[in-house]
Amino acid sequence: MSGTTTAAGEAHLPSPAVPPAFFAGRFAGQVVVVTGSAQGIGEAVARRIAAESGQVVLVDRAELVHQTAASIRVAGGEAASATADLETYAGAEAAIAAAVSAYGRIDVLINNVGGTIWAKPYERYAPEEISREIQRSLFPTLWSCRAALPRMIDQGSGVIVNVSSVATRGVNRVPYAAAKGGVKAITAALALEGAPHGIRVVATAPGGTEAPARKVARGPAPAGKQELAWYQQIVDQTVDSSLLKRYGTLEEQAAAITFLASPEASYITGSVLPVAGGDQG
Repeated sequence: MSGTTTAAGEAHLPSPAVPPAFFAGRFAGQVVVVTGSAQGIGEAVARRIAAESGQVVLVDRAELVHQTAASIRVAGGEAASATADLETYAGAEAAIAAAVSAYGRIDVLINNVGGTIWAKPYERYAPEEISREIQRSLFPTLWSCRAALPRMIDQGSGVIVNVSSVATRGVNRVPYAAAKGGVKAITAALALEGAPHGIRVVATAPGGTEAPARKVARGPAPAGKQELAWYQQIVDQTVDSSLLKRYGTLEEQAAAITFLASPEASYITGSVLPVAGGDQG
């Protein structure tokens, strides 16, 4: 069986062809907001929750999110969608307000927005690039939690699942690592504040994940041999750090996120679950 190839051109061991195991009705009666859900992990999570009877609100800054939601409805799921710039508090507040307007409440918030824009040694980052990385991968979680929390407190219940990364211990993306370290800190600290209100706050820390080519790019593609080499160092470390010596799949990431979001994880809060083939980050 042949391996797969990433954008950087390296081959690695294939992921197992295991179909996702859906749990009928697991999210029945629950309103679930999934950010960054136009594509990638967020889309996989939204599709799975809809298949498990959840009322899903897909949020993304790309207009593509409306097509994704429409395809979920065609498949028999219940889904609404909203575009918002979650790097601002106004955008996060508007997205949460749209979810409440659509379904009357918000039971689960899954914060999935983020992603490396550049891959290079830290001394090569321009100051404005560092700021952009932090804006992209920390503030959407910070603002979305702030927007959703008062609604959950009023309800006396709620679940927040943040998506961090094992790249907090990784090469060539220090600003991204700092942002995702902040997501882990939000999870730990907010769990303390949320618990008296019946609110759980948890996170996953994905490792390298195979996905189709992005329809909307996060940032510029590597330009030239040096930038490709820096990106390749990330890929090599990702595979080497995984005990399973491979990338994960979208389905494997979605399975962990949906478990933590579900009532099955009702006694778990303040925890970060690495989903990286044994890499603890």
